[in-house]
Amino acid sequence: MATPEQSENDSADGKFSHLRSTKSSHRLNQIEKIRAHGSAGKSSVLEGITGIPFPRQEGLCTRFPTEIILRHTESEAVTTTASIRPHVSRAPEVQQVLAAYRKEVADMSELPNIIQDVSRLMKIRGYSDNNDGYAFAPDALRIEVTGPIGIHLSVVDLPGLISVANEEQTEEDVQAVHNMVNGYLKNSRTIILAVLQAGNDMANQPIIRLARTHDTLGQRTVGIITKPDLINQGAEAKLARVAKNEDNIKLKLGFFLVKNPSPSELKEGLTMKERSSLELRFFSSSPWAEQNLDTSRIGAEKLRVFLQDLLDTHIERELPKVRDEIKKLLTMREAELRSMGDARPTADLIRSFLTSLSMRFYELLQAALEGHYHSIDAEFFSQTEDSRLRANVQKLNTSFSSYMRDSGQKRKVKTDIESDVSETVSENETPGSDVTDNHERASEEGQILVSNAEMMQWVKQIYIRTRGRELPGNYNAALLAELFREQSIQWPDISESHLHDILKTVAQWIQIAVERLIPDDSMRDQVHTILKDWLENAETNALGELGKLIEDEQRTPLTYNHYYTDNVQKARVDIEKKAMEKVLRAELENHGYSLRDGSFSVAKEKLIAAIGSNVTVDMDEQACNNAILELRSYYKVAMKTFVDNVARQVIERHIMAPLPSAFCPNSVSQLSDEDLVQIGSESEKQIARRAKLTAEAQGLKKSLRDLQKPV
Repeated sequence: MATPEQSENDSADGKFSHLRSTKSSHRLNQIEKIRAHGSAGKSSVLEGITGIPFPRQEGLCTRFPTEIILRHTESEAVTTTASIRPHVSRAPEVQQVLAAYRKEVADMSELPNIIQDVSRLMKIRGYSDNNDGYAFAPDALRIEVTGPIGIHLSVVDLPGLISVANEEQTEEDVQAVHNMVNGYLKNSRTIILAVLQAGNDMANQPIIRLARTHDTLGQRTVGIITKPDLINQGAEAKLARVAKNEDNIKLKLGFFLVKNPSPSELKEGLTMKERSSLELRFFSSSPWAEQNLDTSRIGAEKLRVFLQDLLDTHIERELPKVRDEIKKLLTMREAELRSMGDARPTADLIRSFLTSLSMRFYELLQAALEGHYHSIDAEFFSQTEDSRLRANVQKLNTSFSSYMRDSGQKRKVKTDIESDVSETVSENETPGSDVTDNHERASEEGQILVSNAEMMQWVKQIYIRTRGRELPGNYNAALLAELFREQSIQWPDISESHLHDILKTVAQWIQIAVERLIPDDSMRDQVHTILKDWLENAETNALGELGKLIEDEQRTPLTYNHYYTDNVQKARVDIEKKAMEKVLRAELENHGYSLRDGSFSVAKEKLIAAIGSNVTVDMDEQACNNAILELRSYYKVAMKTFVDNVARQVIERHIMAPLPSAFCPNSVSQLSDEDLVQIGSESEKQIARRAKLTAEAQGLKKSLRDLQKPV
């Protein structure tokens, strides 16, 4: 048995009036269209409680859940309808077939035939031609009784729990039943009727274990002991101790003893009053009379009274939860309605809606571009890292800069790599295998790792090819241009790859932004197409700008950055010092002087400076050394300028800065009426969804108002 739903007529009479009290009827009037499903029980017990004759033919009511739904309406007649609620695990086509079943029931005696028909549809073994069918079906048979009955109540008869598999029931069947029962019992609004057969060991009944699992406080589990007339003679005392809650198995709400009618009594067509009399007569006779049983807990009639009081308490305890759930659901429905905006049947209303929508997109984009992740829609910026657009672009630009610095040049001298790694090791103070890793990575990235001698050999080749009329020791301006063009040959691919990474990041942001702002699939697709077209155009412009930058770099080297001359001068001084020190070291050591004498270091430096201008070298080699020196200095300056220009003139100028104009109020104002209708018209699905949400929200508001009324 579960908590009742709605009653619209406190004074309504009928054969279900035994299920109502004044208090519960008043509360049921307040719980309008709020349903709480689920409960457990066996057929005869449920018949004793509800007055509905559950079929007892073996196997009929035990193969799938049977839901009895009592629903009060203002109609004059009571009608009964049978239908099937397919389980979500069924294939869509099967769900459609099962959901299509519907039969008006003139008399409850038709239920056995209905159950047979339903069993065939559910493919229950023994009822269909398929021997591989279900032993237990997850679908539910619904028997809905409507009319002036004054109550809304759901009662569910579930298959009995199976402990072990057998020839007819596999391990999968056992688990299926347990999963089915668990699904009902875990609902906090379910009143669990733990039906126990008197002849079985009570402590080992699986329903007791499940009830304790799902009802740890014991506030909604009632034990019902059936078939006391079938136990062995002399076992009455032990059963009585269980019934009085004095045995090793105890329930907070205790137990009830009921005696189901015998087959002959059923044939006579007992009324509920006659059944109650037979039960009292049975328990008043020996040997039950000597067991000091609590007479308030004997028979289906006393069980009904107890359950009614329990139902009152249960309803009051569950009402706060119901209110909270309604408020939560109402908040969700209203939020979805707000996201959909007002209905827009005309072009003017569509323009107004799209203007408002584009403003929200614009504001969200501005926050993403400026890195103000908590100024607007903080939840959006917290859901995924893709939402933090500026942070991701900064990360990509930083990686691009580092990559260009480490791997942008075509040829890299190995000593330069070792020097970089040595500095890293020195900083971290944990030397390792970084040199090898960097060599391998550089090789994989298209660099050519060369020695100083190999670098000189390459430069000499270009030097010889580019000689003009310059004097020995000098080189043609074309030499530096060719060397730099070769060293920077990877820049186009690296920078274009970086640009596409930026575009991909922006596209990902646009995707999640339109999903956030636009719930309607059709409109979302239309707006996304607009933004995608804009992004493709931005890509074309950005690639054009990048091409100009690359073309500029391929011209004759040109810079007015003083770091170039500073680097050249410092490098030349360093080279001359090293050359002089080498000569001086050899000369001094030949004459027996110790270079470790601290007093000699000052004189040594002065001597190096004095004789530096008198050192002579091979003039072609001198020219190539100068070319290498100037190439390195110019490359460093040009690379930094190029990285900044890609970030500023390509990415910022053509993608980031103009992005807010892609879909903004100004762009919406320029759309034609035809475009507006195509983009912003509501689909039939959207219109239907809006109507449904509006009706649900109104119903939920009414439910909240009704629940505020005092008892």
